[in-house]
Amino acid sequence: MAANPRSLIQCTVDFDAPGFQTGTLKVPYSHDRSAYGHIPIPIAVLNGAPGPTVLLTGGNHGDEFEGPIALMKLLQTLPRQAIRGRLIVIPALNFPAFLKGRRTSPIDGCNLNRIFPGKRNGTVSEMIAHYVDTELFPLADIVIDLHAGGASFNHLPMVLASLPADARRHDEYVRLIEAFGAPHTMLMDLLGEDRTYGAAVERHGKLFICGEFGGFGTCSIDGLSIVEHGLARLLHAADLIDAPDVPVSGGTRLMRVEGARHYVFAPEHGVFEPMFKLGDRVKAGQAAGRIFNPHAPWQAPRVLRFESDGMVVCIRSFTGVEPGDCIALSASDAEWA
Repeated sequence: MAANPRSLIQCTVDFDAPGFQTGTLKVPYSHDRSAYGHIPIPIAVLNGAPGPTVLLTGGNHGDEFEGPIALMKLLQTLPRQAIRGRLIVIPALNFPAFLKGRRTSPIDGCNLNRIFPGKRNGTVSEMIAHYVDTELFPLADIVIDLHAGGASFNHLPMVLASLPADARRHDEYVRLIEAFGAPHTMLMDLLGEDRTYGAAVERHGKLFICGEFGGFGTCSIDGLSIVEHGLARLLHAADLIDAPDVPVSGGTRLMRVEGARHYVFAPEHGVFEPMFKLGDRVKAGQAAGRIFNPHAPWQAPRVLRFESDGMVVCIRSFTGVEPGDCIALSASDAEWA
């Protein structure tokens, strides 16, 4: 493997070679018990006839399992699959976190999805982000990153959509979203956050599809099925594969998060009692729950309220809260622009 001037990470697969290959991304990691060591992150590539390149990643957060399991199952079929184009598959991008079932890396404490574009000479997580941004995104036409709520959240199964800035690609993007066919599709507002994987993809001008398919740090059977069937339909819609033997989509319901009014945050420490369930329809001013003070349990609890009408699409798993913790996220019905 020749040295790569853009990245310190070496890749053992040839992205241009025909057929199916497996290998690793070798992330340099010199530490107390391995002076010249590296972290091998599994990667697979399938090259077929000319066509688009699709990058599929899971495990951006290590406590989200529907995506990694769906992609590992997909890898079992790829040696027998004929495709038009190229698939690049990394089931667990934040591999150190995935092995420990953690949202953040156990090595450097970084949240991989909040450090893009990363750094060539940075920490392990920063090097991974930098490699993806400089080496993989430029290769791809379509980028799909699979998430879930992780240990601290439970999420309604949904695609998180980000409409292309280029109006000419709008219809193509909507067609792919509708082909995936998640029960809900949400136009997300991350309150100005621009360090994410998705923000980096958009800076490259590529089509980006993300999704949240469960939570509680477990693998949802329903969420996994949505991911597997959705990926098959999307790859067919992108003309990489022939029509798959999966159920026809029942359609997707479009929703939108608009600003801080759709979020509920804890203003103080305490124990939170929810007064809503995932998927509930709520009204502005409706009580979202109460925060009790465990050090003065005789005090009246503080009542939190929703600031906007909508449907609850995400709910916190942990009962203990601190100031700034997100308790819930709601979304309003929307239509494609």
